[in-house]
Amino acid sequence: MSTSQEATVMLDIGAADKAPATTSVAAPAPAPAATASQPRKSRGILLFRRKDHGSRCVALLDFLLRIAAFGPTLAAAIATGTSDETLSVFTQFFQFRARFDDFPAFLFFMVANAITAGYLVLSLPFSAVVVLRPQTTGLRLLLLVCDLIMVALLTAAASAAAAIVDLAHNGNLRANWVAICMQFHGFCQRTSGSVVGSFIAVLILMFLVILGAFAIRKR
Repeated sequence: MSTSQEATVMLDIGAADKAPATTSVAAPAPAPAATASQPRKSRGILLFRRKDHGSRCVALLDFLLRIAAFGPTLAAAIATGTSDETLSVFTQFFQFRARFDDFPAFLFFMVANAITAGYLVLSLPFSAVVVLRPQTTGLRLLLLVCDLIMVALLTAAASAAAAIVDLAHNGNLRANWVAICMQFHGFCQRTSGSVVGSFIAVLILMFLVILGAFAIRKR
């Protein structure tokens, strides 16, 4: 190779070394398309939410138990108020008669059952509201307090009437009180059945109190 050709090759290599390097700049990635904003759910009152399913079942059971307790209390009040019997073996001038108002305990018993039956009817709309809106703790607390009052009232009345019924069936030998149920069969049957029904209502009300306390504690 000649000297001129070597000089030309060296010039070409130097020119190649001095040539500015072209850096490839990556094109910016296209921005993701803006997703269409979904419409927000309305924040209205939701009557049925999955998380309130258990509370709603308890509230529904509370509503049904109030209906179940209404029957025994009303029947006890009516049966006691109509317990009137007169022995027919005596003349109209000399008669033995047994009425519920002759015993203050039976009078108190009838009034207490009537009050409890009225309360149970008035509490049904409030209990229905709790079924639809289980998150209302204040209404549950109000029903719980009223249920406690009714339990105390009805228990006292049923206990007093039960003492008189036991005395009418068995008497008291120490006090020389004879049993009157051997003569007044209808009177004793009505009052005895009323006491049994009233104690059934007491048990239902006690279960209502337990349900109410459990529901408030769960909230």
